[in-house]
Amino acid sequence: MSPLKGLKVLPSAGRAGRGRLYVNLPDGQAVAWYDRQAKRISVLADDHREAILAALRPYLSGTVSIGPPPVPTAADLRRLALPPDADLAPNRPGETLLGELEHGPAGTRARHRLRQDLVAQQRMGDVLDALEPDGWHTLHCVPLPGLGRIDHLLIGPAGIFCVRTVPGRRQRASIGDLLLTVGRAEPRPDPRWTRRAAARATRALAAQVTPALAVVEASRVDVAPTVRDIQILHPLTAHPTLKNAPTTLKPPEVETLFAAARDTRTWLGA
Repeated sequence: MSPLKGLKVLPSAGRAGRGRLYVNLPDGQAVAWYDRQAKRISVLADDHREAILAALRPYLSGTVSIGPPPVPTAADLRRLALPPDADLAPNRPGETLLGELEHGPAGTRARHRLRQDLVAQQRMGDVLDALEPDGWHTLHCVPLPGLGRIDHLLIGPAGIFCVRTVPGRRQRASIGDLLLTVGRAEPRPDPRWTRRAAARATRALAAQVTPALAVVEASRVDVAPTVRDIQILHPLTAHPTLKNAPTTLKPPEVETLFAAARDTRTWLGA
């Protein structure tokens, strides 16, 4: 029996590999992968190329290049050298909130607020992660000493965005220069916070970072005309807004900045 019979085609695990399909032996060993964004099949077992192509054929569309794995870039090498406990890329949306819900306060009201925040971050995080085929990378729960955590740090062709996520709770949200109000709740200082966080991220990455607010599931979002420096996002329009924004970063720059941003050590002195 050929050692390559019973090949399985599986999507990569985790966000960082989204966009790839791996061709694995029954024991889990990878013999090739298909990068859907780059339209390239990287073959690790060239003697069995035909079997690999047969397994991938149902997933292919258009012109696809085939060859050995590409030579790692400088950003790839930095990523490969990164200690696992220093890598932010595996963080899930709302990672910190998951821990707080498990070990945090037992009060019903506090837990309800945590759940609302978690659901909002998860929904917005999924939307931002879905931009990866268009050349974007997203990091979640990025630690920023003294300011807590950046909910989502988005890096892609249109630049870098420090995203603060707010649950809209199916109510009207009003965004001003200094405060954000949802329904009749007390105003929140989210506009000021995201500006400060973006300024700190700009210093840490030595690249311009734009403050952003993502309001999830609000019935309506009103933005004061004086708010010009903050990008306003919500799940239904984030993808076209960012995809169609003017390009400011080239793919190698995106990869280099992502490699730096995913390293927790980048943020220690921010």
